[in-house]
Amino acid sequence: MEVNTGNTAWLLLSSALVLLMTPGLALFYGGLNRSKGTLNMMIMSFSSIGLISVLWVLYGFTLAFGSNDSEGANNIIGSFSQYFGTGTSWIGDEWMLGDTGTGIPTYAFMVFQMMFAIITVALISGSLSDRLKFGGWILFALGWFTLVYVPVAHWVWGGGWIGAKLGALDFAGGTAVHINAGAAALGVALVLGKRIGWPRENMRPHNVPFVALGAGLLWFGWFGFNAGSELTVDSITAVAFVNTQVATAAALLGWIVVEWLRDGKPTLVGASSGAVAGLVAITPACGFIAPLPAALLGLIAGVVCALAVGLKYKLGYDDSLDVVGVHFVGGWIGSLGIGFFATTQVNALAANESLFYGGGVTQLWKQFVGSLAVTVYSFAVAAIIALVLKAIKVFRVSEEAEIGGIDIADHGETGYDFTPSGGSGGGGAFAMAGLKKGEAIDADGKADVSQKVAG
Repeated sequence: MEVNTGNTAWLLLSSALVLLMTPGLALFYGGLNRSKGTLNMMIMSFSSIGLISVLWVLYGFTLAFGSNDSEGANNIIGSFSQYFGTGTSWIGDEWMLGDTGTGIPTYAFMVFQMMFAIITVALISGSLSDRLKFGGWILFALGWFTLVYVPVAHWVWGGGWIGAKLGALDFAGGTAVHINAGAAALGVALVLGKRIGWPRENMRPHNVPFVALGAGLLWFGWFGFNAGSELTVDSITAVAFVNTQVATAAALLGWIVVEWLRDGKPTLVGASSGAVAGLVAITPACGFIAPLPAALLGLIAGVVCALAVGLKYKLGYDDSLDVVGVHFVGGWIGSLGIGFFATTQVNALAANESLFYGGGVTQLWKQFVGSLAVTVYSFAVAAIIALVLKAIKVFRVSEEAEIGGIDIADHGETGYDFTPSGGSGGGGAFAMAGLKKGEAIDADGKADVSQKVAG
């Protein structure tokens, strides 16, 4: 195989950009959360990097993208052996895109898709803050990744029935990532139940700069997420890159206009959330539509998602950080947007011209069926996994731990140490240093009881 160094370098860079999105998500979610649970919220994202990376190499990639019959990929699941983690026969293989070679090593494509799997699992955690045991999260992530993400990735991208048979399009993850994670988040949140005091108590974001920083890192990394999904470097890569920018910008404006008209004041949290909503909505469509429709799609997403996050108060489900209102709703907007705006003038893979380009509702119907199938499957399996974990009592923390703070109860640490730095109030800095009040440190680093320190 002759490696195309340009394509390979772009895909490896895109993989690194997508990985950066998960720490960005940790900051985004951590800032939106209350202070007493921010570290728990963030470690759920970081633990996804650890767990899913290993599982993807071991069996995730082969089940999602392997071929196990004479005609290529199976409709339901990939190969159990082709890319199994212990194998080395495919180290020098080239990943084939359709009938043409890309010059990309299979390993490069494998690691790119690994990053998608990581962040999809991490997205779900935003609906579960302050009340889910960390051990329960790890078990849920393991089960949901295996039973839902892997087969859905195969259905949509690996030659399975949604992409190859039905013909539904998903350029970079509207269905496989955002609808998938959003539906799961709703299913688990319903089983987990509401936070104590919700919605009566004030549960506003505790660190808005964290939210904005996280959104900025997500925006930056998303260029790898979307433009990198073309795999090669060509004109469609450029279109996906531009569409990602303009849709996100329009969604940001749409969200803050809704806030301005409804509440009288635009907020930085709203601007950050609007940007994420635009990123979500353009993800499935970025490589199939032109820039002006992309901006319109982003504007619609910003407005609709800003209104959708209020549904949890009317319907009574506690989606802590609005995974449903942003990712699930935004994913649906983007997927259906393909049926309205996709055209072969941008990408020949859009075989059916969309409604606004004279193609009727054929592609729109395909998008609806594919998105609905993922919604139902992910919601149902996530809820079942949650019910099993609830039954064996490894799911929700105690009331005392939830009220006192899950960071201390589950992790023994806190994001913010408010212990007085002076000598009063239980010892302050002296207690943290293992000293009694009035003790000093001698030249050997030991307590010098001969010297007194003013309290």
